[in-house]
Amino acid sequence: MKRLCVYCGSSPGADPSYLEAAKTVGRILVEREIELVYGGGNVGLMGALADSVLAHSGKVTGVMPNFLVSKEVAHEGLTTMHVVATMHERKRLMAELSDAFVALPGGMGTLEELFEVLTWAQLGLHPKPCGLLNISGYFDHLIEFLRCTVQQRFVSQEHFAAVQVDTNLKRLLDRFERHAAPQSNKWLDRDKR
Repeated sequence: MKRLCVYCGSSPGADPSYLEAAKTVGRILVEREIELVYGGGNVGLMGALADSVLAHSGKVTGVMPNFLVSKEVAHEGLTTMHVVATMHERKRLMAELSDAFVALPGGMGTLEELFEVLTWAQLGLHPKPCGLLNISGYFDHLIEFLRCTVQQRFVSQEHFAAVQVDTNLKRLLDRFERHAAPQSNKWLDRDKR
């Protein structure tokens, strides 16, 4: 794995452990010689993550739409910054540049980006691993909801299991190295209409 895409909040969040986790993620990525791909922000967990990678002499690629650059939230010290026209272009380029995807705590944008790459994986559009770094139980309710989608037969058990979850980035990255994309059909109970 050469590049990891990390989705995370543009705010630091209420729990100080989120900010500490973002900084730790940055250090671990550099230790593992993995480049960071992220949304390009200088604020919240995004900024802390990028600053940590840079402080440890790592490489950071940001991808940000022009309208956010004009709001002065773009990080100006990155290794590479791609300025694109739309959010759709941002997500596409981040996915193309990355070998795997991890979500840290964040809001609607973080979840939307994560669910898009999960959906693409479910449809067989990419074989890349996707995971949640579950800091201080932040994703517990989301994981429970995803279990509900399996119980209600909207998501297969195999696709649910492909969403790798851990509280420790090193373990999560080790599991990513052994990742095999799900081979099951996305459409459950296709003949029941």
